[in-house]
Amino acid sequence: MSREIDYGNLMHAAMRGLIKTVLEDVRDHGLPGAHHFFITFDTSHPDTELADWLADRYPGEMTVVMQHWFDNLVVNDDGFAVTLNFGDAPEPLYIPYDAIKTFVDPSVEFGLRFESAEDEEEDENAPSAINTDHVESDPPAQPRPDAEIVSLDSFRK
Repeated sequence: MSREIDYGNLMHAAMRGLIKTVLEDVRDHGLPGAHHFFITFDTSHPDTELADWLADRYPGEMTVVMQHWFDNLVVNDDGFAVTLNFGDAPEPLYIPYDAIKTFVDPSVEFGLRFESAEDEEEDENAPSAINTDHVESDPPAQPRPDAEIVSLDSFRK
């Protein structure tokens, strides 16, 4: 019986653990300095919870920004809940960690990208880029193009 270490899934679990730790710190102490997050997630993930009008407007994925105003941040082992402002309308969201596609903190040029086998099969030669479209009314600073994105491609066979 042959067995292999699944480094790709282990790396994803570690990266999701990092997001959980960062969000727990923000929950307990607030966002320090200029830190803020662009979080792109799969709105069709079965455990994602968002208002129907948001799901209709963003049927595949959505990028949210945690920066100037957010409330009710609850972090657990499987995901996090937060209330964000959408055009002066507070809306609660629940985002499971395994629905997250990218997590970026442009203030320190840090980013994580979660890629699945399907993503690679769709377009193996497409350049990697962080989607910085957002749904808040205040335009946040754009991530710098030289931000370090951790990709699992170099760890795969």
